[in-house]
Amino acid sequence: MASQSLVYGGIIMDDARMEVVMGLIMHGGNAKGQAYQAIQFAKEHKYDEAEEALKAANEELKAAHDVQTDMLTKEAQGEHTEVDLYMVHGQDHLMNAITFRDMAVELSLIHISEPTRRTPISYAVFCLKKKK
Repeated sequence: MASQSLVYGGIIMDDARMEVVMGLIMHGGNAKGQAYQAIQFAKEHKYDEAEEALKAANEELKAAHDVQTDMLTKEAQGEHTEVDLYMVHGQDHLMNAITFRDMAVELSLIHISEPTRRTPISYAVFCLKKKK
């Protein structure tokens, strides 16, 4: 069966290419959402739920990484992948998700290390208190 193609803005988007781009966007977005949820759980002292959300974020990031690895493997084998705004957008989603997950881990650790605090405290104030 021949691959379907769509021409959008002068760029040919066949099914395989759209799968790559949408895989990066979808899995990256899901990972970021799970990481955000982990922060919310940690703020509510729901540490088991926070850990589960971070695990789900990691699974989504692995799925996005698998899409990216497949694309890189094909590139190494001579199948060039056109870099356009769609691909950049997909990669941007993935990189933001990775950064967001990393921050969620750190923020969750702050909430876990101060579980008896009665009032919210900013990270900057937390760091200053730790230095004293």
